Amino acid sequence: MLLIKNAKIYTGVGQFVEGHFQVIDGKFGDISTDHNLIHYDRIIDVKGKIITPGLIDVHTHLGINQEGVGHAGHDFNETSSESTPQVNAIDGINMRDKGFEDARRSGVTTVQIMPGSANVIGGEMVVVKTYGTIVDDMIVRNPSGLKAATGENPKTIHGGNNRMPKTRMGIAARLREKLIEAQEYSRQREEGKCGLNLGLENITKVLRREMPLRVHAHRADDIVTVLRIQKEFDLDVTIEHCTEGHLISDFIAQRPVRVSVGPTMTTRPKIELAEQGWVTVTKLNDAGIPISLTTDHPVVSIEHLMTSAILAVKNGLPEERALEAITLNAAKHLGIDDRVGSIESGKDADFVIWNGDPFDLRSTIETTFIDGKPVYQRMS
Repeated sequence: MLLIKNAKIYTGVGQFVEGHFQVIDGKFGDISTDHNLIHYDRIIDVKGKIITPGLIDVHTHLGINQEGVGHAGHDFNETSSESTPQVNAIDGINMRDKGFEDARRSGVTTVQIMPGSANVIGGEMVVVKTYGTIVDDMIVRNPSGLKAATGENPKTIHGGNNRMPKTRMGIAARLREKLIEAQEYSRQREEGKCGLNLGLENITKVLRREMPLRVHAHRADDIVTVLRIQKEFDLDVTIEHCTEGHLISDFIAQRPVRVSVGPTMTTRPKIELAEQGWVTVTKLNDAGIPISLTTDHPVVSIEHLMTSAILAVKNGLPEERALEAITLNAAKHLGIDDRVGSIESGKDADFVIWNGDPFDLRSTIETTFIDGKPVYQRMS
């Protein structure tokens, strides 16, 4: 049993508490201002330091788009077809990718790893902790969603090879076709009239709302298309990137949808990124839309997840909302808030010890804990 004492704790649920908290068998125990210190195996005095929940990046390609490797490390887009719902990101993750070490050093304890956005349907994704050597032992949720994509990427990759989709109409049509095909497959499967089809089986999970469809959409019209299809098929949907979301925030707010925003710390290399800016998160927040922030690692290095939160605050997002966007709201986005995202009794003891205000870029991380164990410790 571990006791963290004299802590300044951002719990992640809108509370700032000064006191102590317990770690018991890898889980958070009680938070209190008074504990009997005799019964603990280990006590860490963090007086003058700040504790936050472990950070969560909801949209990464960690380990499947490896840094500095080139084509040999590109395992995130199965471009042999415009629709590949049968693949799962977990089968392409290299745990030796340096990005996992960068994540722990930067206080990121949980990530969603997903296929890229080359295909209309890209495959299943997985949520893992960022420490370990065997990815199967690190799973928090698998599968955590089915990737889909709109806009320039599918048009360029597949239309550029003279096959459908060449247009946004084609992207939407292909997505509808696969959803309808999965509906028919599900009926026939229940009646014993067909064998197992892995791809259609995975789409059926979306139709049954067992997992969300997570859709890459930058432009406002693409976002509207996604919400149109959500309504047609009664799907659980998240909007990934939502770059022009601020232009239609009132419309998005009418739908039951969560969004991830980012990576905003980039240039604008594509036409559909012309409106990219920090105004997106502030406008969506003002409209009451649940937001998360992402680096889209390795588009922006995962070490800049907290930097992204800082820049969002600099541009008008309240600190509390910015922290939630990389902790509790991020956990809700992934459907894992019963385990992570806040410092509450019974949840996984994933937390970070900072030597100063996390929203001060000069502050550094002293220790990162996952499941109550230190997985990164800053050398003095």
